[in-house]
Amino acid sequence: MKLMYSPASPFVRKTVVTLHETGQTDDVELVQVTASPYGPDADLVAANPMGKIPALVRPDGPALYDSRVICRFLDARAGTGLYSDTHTWETLTLEATGDAIMEAAVSMVYEGRYRPEEKQHSDWVEGQWTKITRALDVLNTRWISHLAGPLDIGQIAVGCALGYLDFRLEARAWRKGHDGLANWYADFRARPSMCATAPQG
Repeated sequence: MKLMYSPASPFVRKTVVTLHETGQTDDVELVQVTASPYGPDADLVAANPMGKIPALVRPDGPALYDSRVICRFLDARAGTGLYSDTHTWETLTLEATGDAIMEAAVSMVYEGRYRPEEKQHSDWVEGQWTKITRALDVLNTRWISHLAGPLDIGQIAVGCALGYLDFRLEARAWRKGHDGLANWYADFRARPSMCATAPQG
């Protein structure tokens, strides 16, 4: 199998962390591609018509995308139980929360990277950050006990989302007012799978 990726993407990181945590890193070749909204690689578009990463190319079936589908496939393939049978809906909701933080953060980064400065919309950017802070508030209160439990895909998604905030939006200082979440992340980021997948670029 081949995973089309970029080393800076939090969604890719979530997938590669899952590869590590499920013991499947030797089964998947990482193929770096360009996923710019203005001109993604042809091979990426052939795998995912939306031109987004990650995309998992399989020899025995159609390519899989997005990260939620790929991670669930990898977990089922390895039988590792990252999608808890006893807390399925909580786990999926936590994954969705982590993914939503990533989506809002990537949107903020893209606004600064791909739009001319005179066309950038500061109110829109701040609206994305407001979404993120609301999610952080909920994670810091409602979800701490789940985050402290056995490893699941929700924790991986949240960990990769927080890592992306450090990577691209460090000046926003997400830890302020979120001590419980910050303490959890200090331990989670030390996992070998997280250390091996630190974003680059």
